[in-house]
Amino acid sequence: MRRFAVALAALALAGCTSGTPAGAPGGSSTTQPTTTGSSVPLTTLSSPTTVPQPPPQPSAEPLPGGPTAVPAERIDASTLSDLYKKDVQASADGRTLRVLGLAGGCKRASAEVAAQAADQVRITLVTTYYPPNDGVCTQELYDVPLNVTLDAPLGDRRVVLESREDTA
Repeated sequence: MRRFAVALAALALAGCTSGTPAGAPGGSSTTQPTTTGSSVPLTTLSSPTTVPQPPPQPSAEPLPGGPTAVPAERIDASTLSDLYKKDVQASADGRTLRVLGLAGGCKRASAEVAAQAADQVRITLVTTYYPPNDGVCTQELYDVPLNVTLDAPLGDRRVVLESREDTA
């Protein structure tokens, strides 16, 4: 067993030097790739596979004229899960509303005005899932401010919030 270990060590050392100094006659100033039992050099690696990422989460523009909170009694978020914050803000002219969607990991948030009537405005918070090629996504979720534009100022209308999940 000891002879085997000594022979293995000698082979390892022999592979580290050529016995001739670099730059000397018969010597080499470049190193050659080390190979294993196959003919593929260890220094040759395939390029990593590019994993498509979800598009970046856009940030909402500041509300024109500054935000004004829509009173909680005028917000109907009864169909939303507890993960969503039931917060709505309106611009000074009442035509732009800011709502909070959920994004994180492989999910991106957006908002759509689903319907506008004389007594209410319905907004859908959309969470779009982008499946990764490697099957791995982090599970964190964070609030994302999203702006939607109404045809007419909100006024005294109620805001009904609903959610939907899509897959890209």
